Amino acid sequence: MLLISVAAQLAGMHPQTLRQYDRMGLVEPSRSAGGGRRYSLRDVELLREIQRLSQEDGVNLAGVKRIIGLEHVVEDLREQLMQLSEALERAHARLAQLETISAFPRTDLLPVSRASTALVVWRPRSSGED
Repeated sequence: MLLISVAAQLAGMHPQTLRQYDRMGLVEPSRSAGGGRRYSLRDVELLREIQRLSQEDGVNLAGVKRIIGLEHVVEDLREQLMQLSEALERAHARLAQLETISAFPRTDLLPVSRASTALVVWRPRSSGED
């Protein structure tokens, strides 16, 4: 975790800019027990992205906030998609397993009828008896 002065230096900004971005909700640093802002390296990367969008691309801070919010939504959706894909793969594997089991039914699990007394014997034909 980085102090605001170090994070500001790494991001190439003034510490007051970081405070302003925190008040606007553009970046949300963690807090120390005394309430001081503590920035992670991920926060510093976000600050650099904010700077790039606003200075190089000419996006105002409201637009930057919207872009960042949408990027978070996309990340969340990607995570959900990955989880759903994994769940679907597990379901397909289980279905294939059940289909394999049902292809070879267990006769000991079939109900036995008392009225049926016929015995059927089956044997495969040998290749020469066609």
